[in-house]
Amino acid sequence: IQQPNVIDQDIFAAALENVRKKKPNSFYDDICFQRLPEERAIQVLHIGSYDSEPASFEKMDELASSLGLERCDQVHREIYLSNKNRTPEEKLKTILRYSVR
Repeated sequence: IQQPNVIDQDIFAAALENVRKKKPNSFYDDICFQRLPEERAIQVLHIGSYDSEPASFEKMDELASSLGLERCDQVHREIYLSNKNRTPEEKLKTILRYSVR
């Protein structure tokens, strides 16, 4: 998830260490802080069931087409903003994103 420019490796490491102490979890070893190369992308905040994501992708495709852009490939990213075990399905929030050219 994108972070403000003021966040650096030291701040990230300190925050992660605080979380490790409060709620230990082996998955923390898989978390990293890195700068990704900038690219043109289209994204949308999808609200609702994961099963209804195709409708959001259709809207993204329509926007890309109207702007004269095309998808770079079929790969996309999903950033889950809600806990599916605690959030009603109709209120799940997911950022859907794909690269365009």
